[in-house]
Amino acid sequence: MTTFDDRENAFENKFAHDANLRFKAESRAVKAMAQWAASLLGKPAEDYAAELIAADFKQSGKEDLVEKLVSDLEGKADEATIRTRLTTALNVAAREITEG
Repeated sequence: MTTFDDRENAFENKFAHDANLRFKAESRAVKAMAQWAASLLGKPAEDYAAELIAADFKQSGKEDLVEKLVSDLEGKADEATIRTRLTTALNVAAREITEG
């Protein structure tokens, strides 16, 4: 193998590793949001987590998730609160994943 091939493989491996970490952090954050929202709604967290996961796959990004939470939590939490909690959950999950 050449040095270029080695570098290419290293970049591909890093990209795959980073994508895996990002997926794990996002999954953990969605679970945390589901637990919080379920407690406000009086629903079982596991059932509501399944609903949020399904909503999160509708489109790229987190807007679909935010839209569902805003709709479901109408009168219990506003959009700004939901976005702040989601950002915090993503940051905490990413930190937990990277720290092991």
